Parts: sequence; C-alpha cells; structure tokens
Amino acid sequence: MSPSFTAAAPAEAPPHTGGLLLLIDGTAGLLTVAALGIALLLYLIIKVRLQPFVALLAVSIAVGLLAGLSVTELFGTVQRSDAVSTVESGMGGILGHVAIIIGLGTMLGAVLEVSGGAEVLASRLLGLFGERRAPLAMGLTGLIFGIPVFFDVGIFVLAPIVYAAAKRGGKSILLYCLPLLAGLSMTHAFLPPHPGPVAAAGLLHVDLGWVILMGVVCGVPAVLAAWAYAAWVGRRIFVAVPQDMVEAAAEAKRAVVEEQRAQGVAPREDPVPLGTVVGIIGTPLVLILAATFSSIALDPSTGRSVIEFFGSPFVALTIALLLAYYLLGIRRGWSRKSLETVSTASLKPVGNILLVVGAGGVFGAVLKASGVAQALSDTFNDVGLPVIVLSYLISVVLRVAQGSATVAIVTTAGIVAPLLAEGDHSQAFVALVIMAVSAGSIFASHVNDGGFWMVAKYFGISERDTLRTWTVLETVLSVAGFAMAAVLSLFV
Repeated sequence: MSPSFTAAAPAEAPPHTGGLLLLIDGTAGLLTVAALGIALLLYLIIKVRLQPFVALLAVSIAVGLLAGLSVTELFGTVQRSDAVSTVESGMGGILGHVAIIIGLGTMLGAVLEVSGGAEVLASRLLGLFGERRAPLAMGLTGLIFGIPVFFDVGIFVLAPIVYAAAKRGGKSILLYCLPLLAGLSMTHAFLPPHPGPVAAAGLLHVDLGWVILMGVVCGVPAVLAAWAYAAWVGRRIFVAVPQDMVEAAAEAKRAVVEEQRAQGVAPREDPVPLGTVVGIIGTPLVLILAATFSSIALDPSTGRSVIEFFGSPFVALTIALLLAYYLLGIRRGWSRKSLETVSTASLKPVGNILLVVGAGGVFGAVLKASGVAQALSDTFNDVGLPVIVLSYLISVVLRVAQGSATVAIVTTAGIVAPLLAEGDHSQAFVALVIMAVSAGSIFASHVNDGGFWMVAKYFGISERDTLRTWTVLETVLSVAGFAMAAVLSLFV
C-alpha cells in the first residue's frame, strides 16, 4: 500500500479511578459531556474570542476530566517519562504527518506566488479564452492556482487581475471575482495540501491519494455549479470595480517588488512559461495518485515500491518544491539566500494552523480515551442516519456557529472517527466522508468568517450584496460537493 496516515492512538484507558470529576456515568452522562464540550467550544470562540487553539485545548481537557480521565491519563506523569499521555499522543500523532505536508505545500505556493506564476496563469488563460469568456478564465485561474496557495493569499495575488479584466469588460466585477473565488474556495476545502483535508486524512487514517481523487471527483462538479450561479447572479447585481482597491493593489505590488529586490529576487521581463507553472503544481498530485493506484493495480514488486516511494506525500511535495526552486528561482536569477528568505517568510502564518490542527487531534484522542466517542458512536448509530450525512450536518453546524472551516473540520473529524471505526469501511468511502466534512465546513460563509470580510473588502461589495452573492456561492459549493459525495458513497 502507498503511505497512509497512521496517527498514533492512545493506549486503552484503564477504569477512570483517578479522575477529578466522577459525576458522569453511563451513555447519557457521556453524551451530556459531549454536548457541554461543544457548547463550551463555541462559547469560547464566538463570545470570549479565545484563539481556537487555546479553546480546543481547554475544551479537550475539560471533557476529559468531566468524563472521568485522570490527570495522569491526560498529561502523563513525571515519574514515568516513557508513558505517553492522551494529550501528547493526540497532538503528536496528527502533527507528525500533517506538519510536513502543510509546510512543504506552503513553501511551494510562496515560490509560485513570488515568481509571478499567478499572473502568467491568469494572463495566458485570459488570452486563450478571450474577453467574452474572461469569467471562465478567472475561474480556471482560481481552480489551478488555488491548489498550492491559501485562500487569502490567492485573493491578494489575483485581485488586481480581476480588477483589470472587469474594467476591460465594463461589466459587474461579480462576473469575474465570483468564479475565481469558487475555484480558490473549492481547492482550499477539498484538496491537499490545504490544512483541512490533510488534517481530516490524518485523523481518519486515509491515504492522501484517495483524498485527492475524491476531492477532484466531488469538487469539480461543485465548482461548475458555483460558476453557473456566479454567471446568473453577476448579470443581476452590478458592482463597480473599487477604484480605491485598484490604487491600493498597485501600491502593494510596488511594495512587493521593492521587497523582492531587497531579498535578492530580481523581477525579470520574460514571464514564467505557463507549462512550467502547471507542471510544478501538477507534479505532486500525479505522483501521489500514481502511488495510490499502484497499490491497487500492481502486485508487490520493485517497480511498485519505486512508484510508492516517489508517490509518498512527503517525497512528492519535496520534488515539486525543488523543481520550483530551480525552474522558477535559480534558473531565473534568484540567489540561494532569496529562496531561503521567501521560504522562511511563508511559514510564519502556518504556526497558528498547525496548532489548531494539533489541538483537534488532542480533542479526538480525549473523546476516544474517555469513552465519549463510543457513546456518540452508539447514539448516532441508533439515529439511523448514514454516517456521511451526519458528518456533513455536524460540520455545517460548527461552521455556521463559529466561522472557521479548519475548526469545523478537525472537530467534526474527531467526533465521527469512532463511527467509522465501528464498520469495515474502504479507504474510498472514508475519503468521501472527508469530502462531506469539507463541504460542510464552507457552508454559508457569513459575518463570523474572516473570508466574508476579505471578499467584501477586496472587491468592493456591500455587506448586503456579499450575503446575496458570496454567502450563496459558498452554500452552492457546499451542497453540490456533499451531494456528489453522498451519491458516490452508495457505490464504494
């Protein structure tokens, strides 16, 4: 088999004789703990405005103690340094895999961004499709460039191109920005190396190749549906190109060029070849998928081992990053120092994401060790709803309540993990459950989501129109992606 996530599971917990609180007993009590824990999590994030990492960690500890875990079970003991605590196993088990993938993917996206890969991609697609089909070109740009870069970075880099296309077309900026946003949002929610699907793969022990495959199969129809909505609403609501943001974008671009020069990255007149950009982005996806399919189609052999080696997510992303270093950097005059500077700077925002993902791993480990997860599993099984439907609904509730897609994904994955452990599910089915969770995590973006305000600010859309356009666009993406996952789950 190709490399898969095997996060370390905490050891079977002994009877809870050392817990601080022993008031909880039986399934009803454990379900009460789960409900109180989720309510506390939402309260800390929404009302107290506590950082999600701290909120998840605090709730994990509270749930563990309420459910009867002892302090030793939660944190280990000084006398036995070899004993692995629930907190340590939960945090380390998920970050051991996820941190490497997110880190490599982030550096790859940064090199593509700074080298001008986004501008090349957009301008070539605009030239290929022409002014009449410029919205489609913007959508494809978001879809392709969104694979290696974060959603907010994609908006920052590509917004000036949207302004230019909208000014030339003389139409509502919604016709151009909404397809772009749909592409960026879909890749961010459904495809590795983005944190959400990677974290869910780690928590549910799914081969990353299956996540990529199902992400494409579910995500592409979803983004097509979103593009159709964007074309419809863009003709009915006119939003002018925000002149202040055009000027701000020009100033920001000048500042970026000056910063690049200071880092030793000298801008070149000749653009990056389009084939180079697409090839670098596609390399890790092709390698990982090849490893997944070889584990199914080929008997054990040297050839299969070679394919699986290069298709390991770590190796595949490292190869893509080294290609980007050489083809977009060194061969185009970058110094080694500038490559180091760009890579290091790109990792600064990743720390918060990794801590949230790690805390999600702790939450899942505490649910399992305390028995809350089993109680949830038994109850959900009694409800009779398919696990893929439950996964989507839980993710939707968490998303709408607190706004963060990452928090919705890691929390939902921890809750549904025991449901999947109960049955003999294939990797393909669990990957579809991850798609359902990811789809739920982007449902109805509204005022508690940072992405809502970023879209409104960058494209000059009023709050009312942002709710009528962006919020609905995200809902279309969510529902269509889940529908594809649900239908496919009947056949795998």
